[in-house]
Amino acid sequence: MKFLRPLSFSLMGVIILLLIAGSITEQLAGTEAAVRYVYSAPWTICLWAAAVVCALAYMFTVRMYKHIVTCLLHFSFVVILGGALITHIFGEQGQVHLRYDGQPQVEGISLPFSVSLRNFHIDYYPGTNAPMDFVSDIEADGVSGQVSMNNIFTHRHYRFYQAMFDSDMQGVTLRISHDPWGIAVTYTGYALLLLSMLLFFFQKRTYFRSLVGKLQGAEHIAVVTVLILLASAGSVSANTSAPPTLYKPTAEEFCNMYVYYNDRVCPMQTLARDFTVKLYGKPSYKGLSAEEVFCGWLFFYDQWAKEPCIKIKGKETRRLLGIEGKYACLNDFTGKGLYKLDEALLRGDKNAKAADEKFQLISMVCTASMLRIYPIATNNESAQKSVSWYSWVDHMPKDIADEDWKFVMGSMEYVFLCVARNANTEAQDALRKIRLWQQTHAGEKSLPSEARFKTEKFYNSANFTRPLAMTFATIGLVLFFVCCILTARGKRLNSWINFTFTGLMAALLMYLTLLLSLRWVVSGHVPLSNGHETMQFLAWLSALLTVVFTTRDIYWQYHNGQKSAAGYQLTLPFGYLICGMTLMVSMMSQANPQITNLMPVLQSPLLTLHVAIIMIAYCLLAFVMLNGVAAFFLRDSREQLQTISQILLYPAVFCLTIGIFLGAVWANISWGRYWGWDPKEVWALITMLVYSALLHTNSLRFLQKPLAFHIYSVVAFLFVLFTYFGVNFILGGLHSYA
Repeated sequence: MKFLRPLSFSLMGVIILLLIAGSITEQLAGTEAAVRYVYSAPWTICLWAAAVVCALAYMFTVRMYKHIVTCLLHFSFVVILGGALITHIFGEQGQVHLRYDGQPQVEGISLPFSVSLRNFHIDYYPGTNAPMDFVSDIEADGVSGQVSMNNIFTHRHYRFYQAMFDSDMQGVTLRISHDPWGIAVTYTGYALLLLSMLLFFFQKRTYFRSLVGKLQGAEHIAVVTVLILLASAGSVSANTSAPPTLYKPTAEEFCNMYVYYNDRVCPMQTLARDFTVKLYGKPSYKGLSAEEVFCGWLFFYDQWAKEPCIKIKGKETRRLLGIEGKYACLNDFTGKGLYKLDEALLRGDKNAKAADEKFQLISMVCTASMLRIYPIATNNESAQKSVSWYSWVDHMPKDIADEDWKFVMGSMEYVFLCVARNANTEAQDALRKIRLWQQTHAGEKSLPSEARFKTEKFYNSANFTRPLAMTFATIGLVLFFVCCILTARGKRLNSWINFTFTGLMAALLMYLTLLLSLRWVVSGHVPLSNGHETMQFLAWLSALLTVVFTTRDIYWQYHNGQKSAAGYQLTLPFGYLICGMTLMVSMMSQANPQITNLMPVLQSPLLTLHVAIIMIAYCLLAFVMLNGVAAFFLRDSREQLQTISQILLYPAVFCLTIGIFLGAVWANISWGRYWGWDPKEVWALITMLVYSALLHTNSLRFLQKPLAFHIYSVVAFLFVLFTYFGVNFILGGLHSYA
């Protein structure tokens, strides 16, 4: 039976290659072809079945049944796959189109009862046009029910999910799922998996316990003195060559108004900051704040149109604009009555498209079409009053009151007149009156509370992730190489340096905690809904783990007289590197509007758990990867680094697995299926299978060698990077918003 071990793991390797081939097939031939010929093909199912049978037989030969919890953990995957097979064979999927004035049109499924639509409506976020939920009231076989996003209606084991609605609001399309046994078996497998993972850490006489025991009483690897060069935050001093703008208090008063932006009501300061970052890449320009830059463009357009402050990417785009450096002025975009980027836009050049977006953004701001600052109550189709926001250049509703029309048409005109006369006091008074008019006409329900408004302004002014990212990445890089060199000489980090940089990391942790808390208050939801937020959360997790591990190292050193293992010694540079890199990545999405109302499907509380647990896994796996990199420099410490990596791998892989299946439950509630072979789902599964090999070093003996283990851990992290970034940018799918 010796063939069972290599056969079992070989089959899993083939499955990984098959899943990769499926994602490539989907990209080339479409989802339907990938599902039909790869994911759900008969030979693929047979391959999964063969892998399960071989794995069960191998588990029996090694007497895994003596370790009940470990056996239960592996058996839970068998139950999950069994549930998936039942769903594939017996599950039914379809949809029904319902209208008030017609017969139901059922597609792909046979319903043993009648169903009809009683009402459909859209709930909006207060004072906005952003949908908060889509609600269908239906009647199935005489039983009333309601279907909305993340709220399913079940009748006789048939589950109804909100899918889409007709343009005339007189009909809806609902997805239908009938899979009572498959879902029950699969969820049972999920429950067994969670239970066994929790019990695993309390199980005695396991390989995990032996790994932990190896670190207790470990000798000092190094005692070193370190010289560090702190990176400058790169603050920019004021520059008198900047174009003219409003008197600073007047600009701040202007940006203290409310504006309808990005489908929500927020401070004008938020729009000003996004505008400045989008154009220049930073929230300030030549010592001018974002408010001053924004008002400069609005009130002194001619002068700012000549200012080279628009960041342009791509040599070809710069050539077309006729510029030599990285920055263009607005006047560079046109010449001889022609728009210079027309030809490149027709070719689909992405850099030209990005430059054109900046040009269009300036146009929308300077023509005031983007400045929707006037809330006006109008009657909607149901004869109810609703508030819509207008710019002073928009066509006003026909039923607007005369005095309101006069105020809208004249108030900003008066502000422009005051600015032209350099009458700053009068301009500020006029802006305060506009804000008071906003509060009076919008009503409390349509506006954010004053506390939330001030919190958002404070968040905008307190967000300094760019200089922090550069500083911490630089410190981490220098610390890493210095520690590697001095560790090889048998020295250790000086105690005061250890305390200093641990304290600095603790300060970053507190700052990120404040930043995430402010964003939570401003957005009204847990900040884990997009790439920028998840990267900042990952930086927060990295800082937390770094402080915990280094504090543990300091405690054992000074209270128990015990020396730390190499992995703990390298925690400090690893933490700085991960925090710096993740904050840098979070800045990539800062060039676009960030804080938005959540899409209806993202309002499930499972989103928070799903993303948070996945981020914990990625953070731990990043530490494992950096351990592997350190092993190339620290030959004598490879075994201890391997031990620490193996300890971190158990919670990392467990969290990754739990996160995947939490996402499956969320998908089942939202879309009516717990697995749809979306590229992000596929690559998350691939990553889990790749890392699971590192938990089976007793069976995969080549991974028992420290160097082979570390090489594998570094290569495996490439799958994490592709799952998080590559899928979004290359493969797309339902998770593209992440």
